[in-house]
Amino acid sequence: MLAHGNTLFTAHADRRVRVWNVANYNSDVFRPKKVTTLPQKPSFLNFTAVANHQKKHKDCISCLAYYHDEGLLYTGSWDKNVNTWRVSDNRLVDSFLAHEDSVNAIVVNQDDGCVFTCSSDGTVKIWRRVAGQNPHTLTMTLKFQPSPVNALSLSASAASCFLYSGSSDGFINFWEKEKITSRFNHSGFLQGHRFAVLCLVATETLVFSGGPVRCLAVVLEVERAVMGFVVYSARLDQTFKVWRVKVLPEEGVVVERGGEHLKRKIMEYEMSPVLSPSWVEKKLQGNHPLHKHK
Repeated sequence: MLAHGNTLFTAHADRRVRVWNVANYNSDVFRPKKVTTLPQKPSFLNFTAVANHQKKHKDCISCLAYYHDEGLLYTGSWDKNVNTWRVSDNRLVDSFLAHEDSVNAIVVNQDDGCVFTCSSDGTVKIWRRVAGQNPHTLTMTLKFQPSPVNALSLSASAASCFLYSGSSDGFINFWEKEKITSRFNHSGFLQGHRFAVLCLVATETLVFSGGPVRCLAVVLEVERAVMGFVVYSARLDQTFKVWRVKVLPEEGVVVERGGEHLKRKIMEYEMSPVLSPSWVEKKLQGNHPLHKHK
């Protein structure tokens, strides 16, 4: 599932995506209205639907991403392909073989439209689409370890841009984008899980990762000038939890769970990032945003 504004995208077992309008509902009854299905069922009178159906995913849709500015929906699948849909007219504008194994996650940089994909083949790939043209071009392949890559998250701001990837070996690798060349250089890894990393959410100051936790959602909240986050987590053991994380300038991070106040400082349970020597050498001069990432 993927939500943007009043639009909800859902992927189904028939290898199609449903688009829903969720604007017209009240607190008592939730009745979303289905807008369309991608791809639409083929019809002799609808040649576009026939063409789209021919490039329908051949296996389960594993991930969704949406590029806001151009209204493009990206779908990744176990069939190793990525499809690009223009939501305004339900048209398939591009379909390409992205990896040698299942596509597990897609992330779009909303600043420039750059697309990141990861796969069980152990690679992260970066794709670009020239404005006004449909085909995507592979610009860079990132591979630091052979383990399958399950999750991606991007932390982008005016000062820096970091890409994080979570792997089945329990490592979280991260790359920094160079401002001049726009290349992503491997900057190190985080090691804090004994099992596969299945989900990631990165903010400017914190990175949230899940092991047996299958999915995460993080919402920023500010209370009395104290920045914090509400974290929603769903585990493979069928449990769902809600956490409140407060970032205190002097005391580190305080975690609250279900009203219970867990007085922990951040250093009590966090692992320090392992940085690549060449990257550290370049960053020794002055403070750097990565020092804030945990």
